[in-house]
Order: sequence, then structure tokens, then C-alpha cells
Amino acid sequence: WQWVAGCGADAAPYFRVFNPVAQGEKFDAEGNYVRRYLSELTQMPASWIHRPWEAPASILEKARVIPGKIYPEPLVDHGQARNAALLAFDALKRSRAK
Repeated sequence: WQWVAGCGADAAPYFRVFNPVAQGEKFDAEGNYVRRYLSELTQMPASWIHRPWEAPASILEKARVIPGKIYPEPLVDHGQARNAALLAFDALKRSRAK
């Protein structure tokens, strides 16, 4: 579980940042896991279930999902968080090399 959570020791010789949307689309393409644990998204089509905040209004309405009310808006911008983590990791590597 630590590897999945990204907090365990990893033998990879580089720093990896997993994209939760890409991982969901790859390993839960139909959204069965999401639907099981997030009842708010049970009516969301598989093509949007891992990124409902990008779905067109017509899809959200049909699925009865109201962003910010029924289902929260994204809390983290993955692209920005990824870049910040990579910069911090790079700074750590440089400081340890001294």
C-alpha cells in the first residue's frame, strides 16, 4: 500500500509523481471503484468519472452532479503540485550534493 500511496521506499532511480486521473483511467476505466465509494458519482459516465470537473454541463446535469455542492471542486491542481514537488526534490538533491 505504501507504493500506491507514494510514501514507501521505491527502487526507481528517479522521482515519480503519479497522476491520479491517469491512474484511475488506466486501472479503473469503467469507474467501478469510484462508483462504489463515491455515491455522488454513480450516474457519471465512465468517460468523465475520473475528471467530473471537466464534464460538460449537460453531462453533469444528467448525472445529477452539481460541482461545489454534490461533488467538490478540485482541491489540488495536479500540474502545479507536480511541478512544486519536482522542484523541491531537485533542491533537496542539490543541497545534499554539497
